[in-house]
Amino acid sequence: MFKQQLVKIITLVVIALSLNSCVSNKEILYFQDADQYSQANVQYQENTIQPNDILAVTISAAIPEAALPYNKVANVGAANASVDILKLQGYLVTPEGYIALPVLGKIKATQLTNTQLENQIIKTLASGGHLINPVVSVRLLNAKVTVLGEVQRPGTFTFTEQYISVPQALGYAGDLTINGKRNDILLIREVDATRKITHIDLTTTKWMDNPEYRLKPNDVLVVQPNRAKVKTAGYVGNVTTIVAIASVTLSAIILLTR
Repeated sequence: MFKQQLVKIITLVVIALSLNSCVSNKEILYFQDADQYSQANVQYQENTIQPNDILAVTISAAIPEAALPYNKVANVGAANASVDILKLQGYLVTPEGYIALPVLGKIKATQLTNTQLENQIIKTLASGGHLINPVVSVRLLNAKVTVLGEVQRPGTFTFTEQYISVPQALGYAGDLTINGKRNDILLIREVDATRKITHIDLTTTKWMDNPEYRLKPNDVLVVQPNRAKVKTAGYVGNVTTIVAIASVTLSAIILLTR
């Protein structure tokens, strides 16, 4: 009699622990209100240049030879230049916010977009009588985003596009694990000497029209564990472990009570 009651108690404990470790559909499905989302205008906002950015700056003119002194001399051909080599040859933005260009010297770069910096260099070249009708191209070489927490492949990922979204960055990291908290992802952003933390809910489409939908270089995404992961972290790892421990315990009790 005692043995049967003990078996029932342990069975109930196993069921309770298993149910306690489950995650509902509302916690794991993305964009649950997608059927209610019709359309919205997509607006792109150009990012501003930050300290520690590495920029590729190319200056050209109607007479190519006239622009040569204003460009860095490339050590390898353009066709053979990898992104890493281009970074070494790029212009590093100092903590004070400047880049040092040949002939022109220090140019303020931070808090400007690439287009604004291009226009500023063109103005400096023209007003100083350096070149006639110069053409300037500025591009960021070390754009990266960091994804941490409950994802398949956490790490720092580089990208060459000018704009990427939060879902794209999570795709680089192999998507969230089943234990990822989809309704409260942290976005840590440092822009123009200001740090900001935003909470993102991937289970709804409402946040997609916010500026946080498109990431900026150096953004950090932190995927926190959901309640099931937190509850099991203190004593066992998963449901399989719960069942295994309970089975061993039950077997031992049966042997001892014979």
